[in-house]
This record gives sequence, C-alpha cells and structure tokens, in this order.
Amino acid sequence: MSQAPLRIALVGNPNCGKTALFNLLTGARQKVANYAGVTVERKEGRFATPTGRHIQVLDLPGAYSFDSTSPDERVTHDVLLGRYPGEAAPDLIVCVADATNLRLHLRFVLEVKRMGRPVVLALNMMDAAKRRGIQVNVATLSRELGMPVVETVAVRRGGAQALIDLIDRVGTDAAPASHEGGTSQNDDADLHATVRRILADAVTMPRATDARDDAIDRFALHPVLGPLILAVVMFLVFQAVYSLGKPLTDAIGDGFGWLGGVVGAALPDGPLRSLVTDALFGGVGTVLGFLPEILVLFFFILVLEESGYLPRAAFLLDRMMVSVGLTGRSFIPLLSSFACAIPGVMGTRSISDPRDRLATILVAPLMTCSARLPVYALLIGAFIPHRLIFGVFNLQGLVLFALYAAGIVGAMAVGWVMKKLRRDRGEHALLMELPSYRLPRARDVAIGLWERGSIFLKRLTGIILALTVLMWFISTFPSPPDGATQPAIDYTIAGYLGRALQWPFAPLGFNWQMSLALIPAFAARETAVAALATVYSVASGDGDIVALGHTLAQNFSLASALSLMVWFAFAPQCMSTLAVIRRETRSWRAVVISFSYMFVVAYAASFVTYQIASRFV
Repeated sequence: MSQAPLRIALVGNPNCGKTALFNLLTGARQKVANYAGVTVERKEGRFATPTGRHIQVLDLPGAYSFDSTSPDERVTHDVLLGRYPGEAAPDLIVCVADATNLRLHLRFVLEVKRMGRPVVLALNMMDAAKRRGIQVNVATLSRELGMPVVETVAVRRGGAQALIDLIDRVGTDAAPASHEGGTSQNDDADLHATVRRILADAVTMPRATDARDDAIDRFALHPVLGPLILAVVMFLVFQAVYSLGKPLTDAIGDGFGWLGGVVGAALPDGPLRSLVTDALFGGVGTVLGFLPEILVLFFFILVLEESGYLPRAAFLLDRMMVSVGLTGRSFIPLLSSFACAIPGVMGTRSISDPRDRLATILVAPLMTCSARLPVYALLIGAFIPHRLIFGVFNLQGLVLFALYAAGIVGAMAVGWVMKKLRRDRGEHALLMELPSYRLPRARDVAIGLWERGSIFLKRLTGIILALTVLMWFISTFPSPPDGATQPAIDYTIAGYLGRALQWPFAPLGFNWQMSLALIPAFAARETAVAALATVYSVASGDGDIVALGHTLAQNFSLASALSLMVWFAFAPQCMSTLAVIRRETRSWRAVVISFSYMFVVAYAASFVTYQIASRFV
C-alpha cells in the first residue's frame, strides 16, 4: 500500500520569493484554481523527494499579518488551521522569509509559530544576503525560534535541496512550534521586541539596506526622473508588443489561411466545408494568431514584476493616484488588469480600506486587457499604415500605446469623479515594502508565460470556439430564397439581427456586421475578431488575418475603425468580470454601476471620435 503524500503549505510575506520557491520545487507539475466560494487563487503542485516520497505543495496567498481582515490573509489563516471548508490542514508549514529583510519577516514567522502547527523556516535569498555581508547564525536562529531553519536560494538550481532533505527526513514528525520564550501569547509590542532580540543574537548586518538598491533608487524613485523612467518603460513595452508580436501574428494567420485552403479543397461543397474553413480556420484560427502579441505583453509584465520594479512604480504613482481618489496600492491590481480584469479585481483584496478597494474594482476593467489586443491589432493592422515616426517609432505601436493610455486616463477620470461624489474624502497613506532588485529568472518567467498562454488557449477552445460556431450557424442559415438579389448573408439570422442592432450604433459609424460582433464580445472580447472573421469569411471565403484586414478596410471607413477601437477601450467588460465583481463586492449594485457607466462612457467617446474623425480623415 502506497504511503499518503505529505501535504506542505508555503506561507510568507509578499516579495519573499515564496512563489519562486514553489516553482523550483514543483516545476510544471502545478495547477491554479480558486478556493471554493471565493475568488482567492490557490496554486498546488507536487514533487518527489530523493527517497521517493510524494509531496503535495500548496502556495498560499502572501500575508503580512493575520490581524488583517483582507480576504487573502483570512484564507491563509483558516487553511493553516484546518478551518477552511473542504480544505484539510497541511501536515507541515514552510514559512518562507527574505533573509535580507528579517526585521520585517520574522514578525510574521512568530505569528505562524503561535498556531502550534509543525513549522519549518526557509531562509530564502541567502545568496543576496551574503553578497550584502549579512551573516545569519542558523543554529542560534533555530534555537531562538524553536523550529528547524534551512537556507534556500529559490532562483538557483538545487537551491532548495536543504529544504527537500529536511522535509524528507522530518516529515510529519516535525514537532509543533513550542510556546517557549514568551512569543506565543504576546501582544504586537512584545512581538517587535522579540524580533529585535532575536536579530541581535542571530543576525549581523553591516547596513540596513542594499547599497546597489539605494544607488538605483536614487534614479528610479527620483520625484522627476522616476515618473519619466516609468513612462518610457511602459511606452517601450507597448512598442515591443506590436513590433515583436506582429510578424509572428501575420505568420500564424498566413499559416491558418493556407491550411484552411488545403483542408477546404479536400472537402466537398456544403455546410461541413463552410464550418471548417469559415468558423474553425477563419474564426478561431484568426484569434489564435494573436497569441504571440499577448505573450509579448505578458513577458514584459512578468519581467517587471520579477525584477522588483512594480512596487516602486506603485510608490511613484501614489501621490497622483490619491489625487484622483485611488491609492498607490491600486497600481498593481490595475497593472494586472492589463492582462485580464479578473485577476486585477481579485488583486484589490490587498487594499484594506473598503472605499479605496471599491473604487479600484470599478476602474480596473478600464485597463486594456489582453482580450482587447486582438481587436486592436486587427484594426490597427488594417487601417494604420506601417510607418516610422522620427525614424524610430512605429506608428502602429504609437496608436496601440494611445489606446492603452486612453484606458488609463479614463480610469483616472472615473476615479476623480467618484472621489467628488463620495462623502469620505480623506487620504490614506501608502505603507509598503520595496523588495531588492533582482534579475528575473528564466524558469519563473517561462512558467508564468505557460500559465497565461494555457488560459488563453482554454478560452479559445471553450467559449470562443462555441460562440464562433454559433456565429457561423446564424451567418449561414437560412439559405437565401429563390430569386434573391442581395448577398446570401443578408438573408440569414445574422443579417436580420445585425440590421436590427445597427440603428442604435449607427451614430458611432458601426455597420451591421460591427454591431453584431458586439454581442459575442460581451461573453469574451476576443470573440469580436472571430465574429468578424466568421461573418466576412462566410461572405467572401477568405480565412486568414491579412485577407480579413483587407476585407475590413474595404467595408469600414477609417472613422468607423477608430470609433470601434475607442468603443473597446471603454466598453462594458465581459460577463466573467461582472461575475467576479459580484463575488468580490457581494453587491449587484456595484455590477449595475460598473456596466452602466462603462456603456455610457464608451458610447459617448465613440460618438465623439466618429463625428470628429469623419470630418477630418
């Protein structure tokens, strides 16, 4: 009979390297889900020790203290104690601490010790600590804390071997943390005093901060240079999305167009051939072609996150964001929303003030998520010429940057309005830890890209495929009557439905095909591209991205294309985001407000864009 796997939980403060350690232990053998009943993310993986014992690893949400009321920290606390419904307590707790910042991290270690559960301390980033001349007497630290202590370097191959050996050797025989030394029932002042005493006995630090970090921060956090550097970084990121991703997107589009033609030629005329060539290759294949641009965007976000720059960006933007009714803590959730609004909304759990949290939730969907990117890339490629500005900057990349900037400006404007409307206009100071700078690890970036690419492909083979097939069906049936003089698609369900929807969107310059594409886009924004590709593929027989771009250029005016881009910059978010807003706020009122204000803003902005553009372009 095989031995039951040992269940361990990784816990620690944010920026302690906990997730990097999780990736080092489990590699690609991990899965991401949500805890039952809440939107708090859980990551679970597995690995085998040298003796062959199977270990299940749970990467719990980061926490600064169990005294907080944030959903993340409540879930972490309840899971560790076995109080979370359907979630058994772990056999062993591995508390991860940044060895370069033990003054902050040891307080949380002592809180974990209070639980009386088997616990091990992993001193992470020991390589960085040694470079700074920090000396940690592991034996003394272990004695003072009353728990096993091991050194780890989560960004180095083999950097967790000491932890693996300890887990293999100790297993469930690890003794619960004792309550000796007055650290289990003390108040916060005594916890800080205990940390100071332990540091004095076990740790020698030549200086409180890293000299290299201080040197970089003199520029990165400068009140004038800092914001300029941040603006340049973000500008270059969006230039790279289009410059690096577009050639691959075109190549994939050409490949699917060729493959669709080959498969179509092998099939007899009829509905099956139309389904395969128009819906699968023309619709789903077109959306898949934009995966490289999405991955380029994710790559740079992951690199900025892994490098330790993002918390500094939040610090830089705090004063500006407070002036418009938000907080510097809103920055990272808002930046996450560039990937998808759902983790952005979920990321607001780190904001303790309910007012600031609700404001961030309501503006997060205005950030340009990756689901909008296929729409932007398609329309920019079709209508904006490939031209260099000042001999350096790609005009198409500039337009893409402008669309992202529009979302940011819109979010700031909405935040400012909400600040004026609410009664409590007090400002809340931002207190946060700035981690040390570090080189992003290729393994962690690759795993992050794999996770995000997998999520996109699951959506592609799930809801996007289903909606594309549905769009093909209503664009194909019924067949035109005898003696019909109009294009066949005009007599289909899509033709009648699109013309019925066109009248409210006509002032925005939308034709019936554009109006029709807005319906599936509400379920998943990428589906707007698949819908347009399917409708026009059914009408013209073309199925690749380049051909679709030429078709759109023949059927849209530039003013209409600009209006559609602006619509997607502000349009109401997808159903999944609305569902998450409902779960996070437990309020239908917040859902109605979110959907309504975005619809009004999108309609007004598109109307103004079309009316101005139609007169000057």
